[in-house]
Amino acid sequence: MNPDLIQNILIFALPVLFAITVHEAAHGYVARHYGDNTAYMLGRITLNPFKHIDPIGTIVMPLALYFVTSGAFVFGYAKPVPVNFGNLRNPKRDMIWVALAGPLTNFAQAIIWALLLGILALTGINEPFFIKMCYAGISVNLVMWALNLFPLPPLDGGRVLVGLLPYKQAVTVSKIEPYGFFIVMGLIISGVLGTLWMTPLISVGRSLISLILLPFSG
Repeated sequence: MNPDLIQNILIFALPVLFAITVHEAAHGYVARHYGDNTAYMLGRITLNPFKHIDPIGTIVMPLALYFVTSGAFVFGYAKPVPVNFGNLRNPKRDMIWVALAGPLTNFAQAIIWALLLGILALTGINEPFFIKMCYAGISVNLVMWALNLFPLPPLDGGRVLVGLLPYKQAVTVSKIEPYGFFIVMGLIISGVLGTLWMTPLISVGRSLISLILLPFSG
């Protein structure tokens, strides 16, 4: 196996595992807070990554795409945390917070990885592996944050949109969900999602992180 590939896998492994694990667990935790115990009963409110890994979406698909595109395009997904929105105390309102929980934890993790990068610089640790891991942690979490906020079901942004729209329009948008994954894949492969949504939003995210960490910049 290519040594560069092995190094890249090792660099991204920890950030990716944390990113998907905390993201999915957050959905379940917030759902439980608002009245739905489905994820809790199934043992999905956990930081054990093996509970959230989807063999195809988390391992096979990303690796296959990496080899096929020579690293130019990688995409994957975790096993979604089951949420019964009908069990929420106020389904239409509470689904917004359940959906936002995942992307918000990714943004928080991006901040933490940026802080760790600053700590490495402050302590004079110049080990390239750890520095690259911090950059990977920032990038992975900003990508997950931006992608999941895209307003199309079944992505988290789509669920937020359904929760915000009036009932009739919300029902219309929710009917897109069975086809949403294929639409998103098409938009990603065509470059439309990256150009018009991901790149601008990630740029905003990096600026926000810089602003948040400004007091520590010294």
